[in-house]
Amino acid sequence: MSRLDAILPDTRLKSAILIGALAAATLAGAWTFQAFGIVPCELCLKQRIAYYGAVPLAAIVAYAATGRAQPVVTAGLIGLALIFVANAGLGIYHSGVEWGFWNGPDDCTGSIAAAPKVGDFLKELQHIKVVRCDEVQIRIFGLSLANWNVVISAALAALATRAAVIAD
Repeated sequence: MSRLDAILPDTRLKSAILIGALAAATLAGAWTFQAFGIVPCELCLKQRIAYYGAVPLAAIVAYAATGRAQPVVTAGLIGLALIFVANAGLGIYHSGVEWGFWNGPDDCTGSIAAAPKVGDFLKELQHIKVVRCDEVQIRIFGLSLANWNVVISAALAALATRAAVIAD
């Protein structure tokens, strides 16, 4: 047994609970940053969708793991793994946009289109705050929040995959 095996959950139930708790904690962290003025861009909001879906799915998997519904547990864990693999991919895309490796979506990167009239433009500025996807608002230990999403999503995908193949 490796050191990693000694600290990771040894049952599917514990794994599902840990995945749900970490997904909920990640959302709580995002909301906390938002409460302190770090406004999420469009890609940040899209990356949260995985966590919004994972929390209830992990709860369902945990509940199913207490009974005899092992096919549901396996399918749910594979679903969680796929959700987080896709989310890590979205985080890689967002990170590439931040680093300028490729262009992001038009609604949060690129040049701002000119308004037909200056008065219309000034009215729009009073109501719309566009948070750019290609500008990092905060770095923690050198990583942007999009970078951290890649790390967290990859870790949760690995945890869900491991749990899907372990036998209780």
